[in-house]
Amino acid sequence: MENVKVSNSKIWLSSPHMGGTELKYVNEAFNTNWIAPLGPNVNGFEKDLQQYLDIKHTAVLSSGTAAIHLALILLNVGYGDEVICQSFTFSATANPIVYQGATPVFVDSEPDTWNMCPIQLRLAIEDRLLKGKKPKAIIPVHLYGMPANMKEIIQVAEEFSIPIIEDAAEALGSKYDDKACGTFGKFGILSFNGNKIITTSGGGALISDDGESIEKARFLSTQARDSAPHYQHSVIGYNYRMSNIAAGIGRGQMEVLNDHVDRRRGVYSYYQKALSHLPGVKFLSEPSGSFSNRWLTCILVDPQKTGGITREHIRLQLESENIESRPLWKPMHLQPVFADAPYYGESLAETLFQNGLCLPSGSNLSSQDLDRVSQSIVLLFQ
Repeated sequence: MENVKVSNSKIWLSSPHMGGTELKYVNEAFNTNWIAPLGPNVNGFEKDLQQYLDIKHTAVLSSGTAAIHLALILLNVGYGDEVICQSFTFSATANPIVYQGATPVFVDSEPDTWNMCPIQLRLAIEDRLLKGKKPKAIIPVHLYGMPANMKEIIQVAEEFSIPIIEDAAEALGSKYDDKACGTFGKFGILSFNGNKIITTSGGGALISDDGESIEKARFLSTQARDSAPHYQHSVIGYNYRMSNIAAGIGRGQMEVLNDHVDRRRGVYSYYQKALSHLPGVKFLSEPSGSFSNRWLTCILVDPQKTGGITREHIRLQLESENIESRPLWKPMHLQPVFADAPYYGESLAETLFQNGLCLPSGSNLSSQDLDRVSQSIVLLFQ
């Protein structure tokens, strides 16, 4: 990049942040030769998550995408079925629906949380029923760590008897009415990708209070091998289980999870104090009863109030200073691959994409880093 100032070190959007004890668990795996999938770290990591989330059962897996896929399989979603999905999200939320031969039905967001709109959710279900299609599942997302409006979403889901798969990939450490995000639906989904609030390098988890379903998920995620002295398979399985090494990293990360949440919330407060005075720059506040882990701090930029400055102007300004930022997610109903999928809503998700920007939010950012980001943005408004 021609405009990058090489004297400035790179500031990443959300980089891994080790706590120091991860190697202890990894070395234990090496010393006992538990390198292959499964082992004490896998069992320990699952128990750590269960205790932290106050959930009864957990299966740690190779990715959050794998967790969504298994949840859909466990709900018997198949060819020709429909699944309602939040449009304003990352593609990994929707892709597993297509893996199963089903059709995603996308729903717009609400302004208070940027997550699934309960009003549009109801309209979508009612219209699909009129068309002779009852959705097999609902997938809301706690985007950027902000809890979705679960009370109203659950009310709609229960009224029509449709199970919820709760995508909490970005929301470990977030709470709604003092209950952990990911624990409201039939299934919850977590991600431990390298940019998440804690990481196992790559990984995810499927969580539920339904022990029978989680046990079946473990079976399916290890190639669905039947109980026999030889390799015998009665159903199609998947290579989705987390390795003992990766789970060891996760166990160390769990020890610093609350600290990471505190740090990320501190990043949000820092930016809010430094930038909220700028005309046309707006932050997403926590609705009453919500506690966000603030995985990423995001701003909305209104060009009509900024004097023509757009989120793209800010992104390019940061890029010129060797600072990574990212537009908010492009809604799924605008993605070429989902061009033919049904969509219910107005244009809120589109507006968020057009005007929104994710700022560097890692728990390992220094005050000097945050000041550098803030000053770069303020400079545009002078």
